[in-house]
Amino acid sequence: MAEFDLVVRGGELIDGTGAPSRSADVAVRDGVVVEVGKVAGSGTQEIDADGALVIPGIVDIHAHYDGQATWEERMQPSSWHGVTTVVMGNCGVGFAPVHDADHNQLIELMEGVEDIPGAALHEGLAWDWNTFAEFLDAVDARPHDIDVAAQVPHGALRLHVMGERGANHEDATPNDIAAMADLARDGIVAGGLGFTTSRTRNHKTSTGAYTPTLTAAPDELIGIAEGVGAAGTGVLQVVSDFLDVDDEFSTLRQMVARSGRPMSISVARNPMVPDAYRSILDHITAANDAGLTMTGQVAARAVGLILGLELTLHPFLTSSVYAEVADLSWADRIAALRDPAFRERLLARHREQLAERNRDKLGGSLIHKFELLFEMGDEPDYEPTLDDSIAARAARAGVLPEELALDVLLGPAGDGSGMLYLPFLNYVDGNLDAVHEMLTHPHTVPGLGDGGAHVGTICDGSFPTTLLHYWGRDRDRGTIDLSLLVQRHCQGTARTVGLHDRGVLAPGYRADLNVVDFDNLRLHKPEIAHDLPAGGRRLLQRADGWRNTIVAGHETYREGVATDALPGRLIRGAQPAPGAGHPSRRGPGAG
Repeated sequence: MAEFDLVVRGGELIDGTGAPSRSADVAVRDGVVVEVGKVAGSGTQEIDADGALVIPGIVDIHAHYDGQATWEERMQPSSWHGVTTVVMGNCGVGFAPVHDADHNQLIELMEGVEDIPGAALHEGLAWDWNTFAEFLDAVDARPHDIDVAAQVPHGALRLHVMGERGANHEDATPNDIAAMADLARDGIVAGGLGFTTSRTRNHKTSTGAYTPTLTAAPDELIGIAEGVGAAGTGVLQVVSDFLDVDDEFSTLRQMVARSGRPMSISVARNPMVPDAYRSILDHITAANDAGLTMTGQVAARAVGLILGLELTLHPFLTSSVYAEVADLSWADRIAALRDPAFRERLLARHREQLAERNRDKLGGSLIHKFELLFEMGDEPDYEPTLDDSIAARAARAGVLPEELALDVLLGPAGDGSGMLYLPFLNYVDGNLDAVHEMLTHPHTVPGLGDGGAHVGTICDGSFPTTLLHYWGRDRDRGTIDLSLLVQRHCQGTARTVGLHDRGVLAPGYRADLNVVDFDNLRLHKPEIAHDLPAGGRRLLQRADGWRNTIVAGHETYREGVATDALPGRLIRGAQPAPGAGHPSRRGPGAG
């Protein structure tokens, strides 16, 4: 009889601690790693990892599967990219707590902020919950391919307590703040990992209104943070415009100091304020030096829009000529765009509208910035040179950029399958040097992949694959030590949200791991699928090289193909490290 449930043999092990790789076997029993090294005993299942990397499961702490986790077992695309744990409820948006009368408003908020089709949410959400605890029960009732954790969203709290006053950005009263703090504490006690809020003007509802949390005053944020602190565990998560970095960090530091809880903060390089990210990182460093645990969440590449004729955005979206065919069937629309006469009218009107915008000094929107638009090939280049932009290529070919853009969008077969990539954050100088700086900062972890969200405009759930293959292998302008990359996106992210039981391959830790064909790890071009409820459309992206993904000792994916195993569960609250007590009884940054 086999001694172990699973043995992974002969791989080059990167254990997640930052230690150098070494040759080692990994033995698993009852969902836990029990032996690492030269394993003599046999396993009921054995995986030959000779020539491959063996790494812990990726812990992705910035996802938005809040709806999908209630109606779907598979957290794709994240689970295609080595992710074995996802944390949802980020950016202050989610679906609980909720009054029955407020379903539409929470859907409008999620649809607008995270670009998830409202029709899919209306059909997919069962709404068999009101409290956050009941929402967790609904997620827990469905098995998943990976582990799922949730956070208490500020937007839902504000609407639940303040109603229209909250949606209309009125100041919270002391009673409002106390009620929200109580709900946040109750959500953490029920199993939430933390509390999240949004303070960015980029987040709007589908009706165009700013997110209800945008203007929340410091006393509201601090009061809710104190409610989280009363639970003795939980992390605080914030996304902000940082219009006044010093003033904003004054509030954030008080949230951490008064609650005793750690905080993670979204950090990216914005072309409007290109040096602000360094100021944010300096403030994070200063806070940690003062004993206040803050961690920056940073992206593995540029945050980029994907434009396509079947997607949410493309360069002709606002054209009055394109509007003539926008509501036609897909086949008829593509036929019109291939018709020479219609094409000439479309391109002429596009040039006129650009000239009108320039005359009015309004400037062009992102979808018309041909100098930052790049063709997305079958093996995407996420650090293209500016010489490869549509504008530069068109100039060399002696054609107008909008003409070349239309050709690219129609695709080689003329079927409308082409895509354009527009990197709009982290690409200020036409390169990813700032990303290198952020990824290697001592107080950051990889994040911001937004798995489950932005389904018609962004496809960044593949960040883990980019992190390993591009930064660990392919980049010709400076790679990053692979052991550091694995440590940051496994142990580092897990610790950031208080999940101390995973992210490391050592005895006693969760048996979440990946066998990776590192030499052949690569991304494919995103694809469009119509598999959301109500036939909703979303972008998905596959990868080669993820040979085996193991969750709690069960193989969930083999060569990118799902097995029948669904061992993923809802994670209720922070988890202690092997041999440790409950996280709430450790230091304030531990849970």
